[in-house]
Amino acid sequence: MNIVVCIKQVPGTTEIKIDPQTNTLIREGIESIINPFDTYAVEEAVRIKERIAQQSKEGFSGPESKVIAITMGPPQAENILREAISVGVDIGVLLSDRALAGADTLATSFTLAKAIRKLEREFGKISLILCGRQTLDGDTGQVGPELAQQLNLPCLGYVIEVMEIDNKYFKLKRLMEDRYEVFRVPLPAVISVSKGINEPRVPSLRGAMRAKSAPITVWRVSDLDVKSEEVGLSGSATQVIKVFSPHIERQSEIFTGDVDTQVEKLTQKLQSLGVV
Repeated sequence: MNIVVCIKQVPGTTEIKIDPQTNTLIREGIESIINPFDTYAVEEAVRIKERIAQQSKEGFSGPESKVIAITMGPPQAENILREAISVGVDIGVLLSDRALAGADTLATSFTLAKAIRKLEREFGKISLILCGRQTLDGDTGQVGPELAQQLNLPCLGYVIEVMEIDNKYFKLKRLMEDRYEVFRVPLPAVISVSKGINEPRVPSLRGAMRAKSAPITVWRVSDLDVKSEEVGLSGSATQVIKVFSPHIERQSEIFTGDVDTQVEKLTQKLQSLGVV
């Protein structure tokens, strides 16, 4: 059972600055980390692989599992793939090309879908794709569902527990605002996980040594079945025209006198403003 986990490199700070000329994030001088929600997706992918391995020992009829981490970004995004490998991921794939820059969520999901199709041709059928609920920088939560749409697969978000694993179905629990919901999802499928699903492990010394020397596959646009105008900024349905902090004006007025006078003045003011 091949499992893909999609991860992203994000700025390791909440003090994000925007270039006023390009309307893009200023990344110089800012440490980059793996998106926090993606660490839970990585951990869950590895746990699923381990559960299937255990079930195989107990007579579960399933193929050997392999976890593939994939990310789209600049060359230094290789670091988060090595981090994922250090905690149990088997293969790291980096999509890195200048033509991919400036992609919105639609262009990103399109590119990831093409990469996953290529992974299927090289490693066999992908049974499960995991994503973090949302990213620290974009914060949209759109890539997981859009990726499912691109691949024509069922999608379930806000997953907090993988309850049962089978060759053809997963039983999943997700957390909503006021309730839990349980679904039986046919495979292959895309799921996005929330923070409460697990506690990400710390890399072992053996895992860290393995990650240090592990080969990272790098694919460019020419390696995917896409045209340059279909990806990156050219392939995006949305573009950032301007980023700014809204200017908020506040006016205050103090009413004096006794309580009855203040109430009368307040009522007259609200009526003049059309509030009452």
